[in-house]
Amino acid sequence: MAVDLQELADNIIKGKKNPAVELTKQAIEEGVHPQAIISNGLIAGMAVVGDRFKKNEFYVPEVLIAARAMKECMAVLKPLLADSGVKPVGTVVIGTVKGDLHDIGKNLVAMMLQGNGFEVVDMGVDVSAEKFVEAVKEHHPNAVALSALLTTTMPSMKEIIDGLEAAGLRGKVKVMIGGAPVTQKFADEIGADGYSPDAASAVDTAKALIAAA
Repeated sequence: MAVDLQELADNIIKGKKNPAVELTKQAIEEGVHPQAIISNGLIAGMAVVGDRFKKNEFYVPEVLIAARAMKECMAVLKPLLADSGVKPVGTVVIGTVKGDLHDIGKNLVAMMLQGNGFEVVDMGVDVSAEKFVEAVKEHHPNAVALSALLTTTMPSMKEIIDGLEAAGLRGKVKVMIGGAPVTQKFADEIGADGYSPDAASAVDTAKALIAAA
């Protein structure tokens, strides 16, 4: 029986990792194109998760479980993507800024981006401006996503933007910021290109920034 990619999407939504991985493998065996599995199975599922998260029907635990299932399926698909010439939607370097060790929000955004077809370079937490600049030089991303959960570490975001400017890279990459204390007003003040209040809308922000580039 042919694999139903809607069933794969449903398993992603429910966070059922093992059935999702099995369906992904089955689809590959049946010759379904990796891009179709990602678009109609994984991305379709994560889109529902993101929507329910925005409506407060899902909370962080449900999103993390769904994202974990999606990530396992992506791990199965990854070797095939290079062979089939599937290009990511874009590349995003992401990290929590210097002095800040919070990573749940950052991890959520990274997973949501991956679930929507982005190549994500996760720098981790407590990342200095210098490291972000090095990562942009190395990976040539479309966007840099900065997270801060403490008001005391928010000035690091400005330092990173200044660092990119000084290195002559600011015009080549979009900068988006987020985190509990961060606001659109602050994003405007420091010259960031985008701001998102939560992980689900971060995907929309990234897509809009890349499309406008």
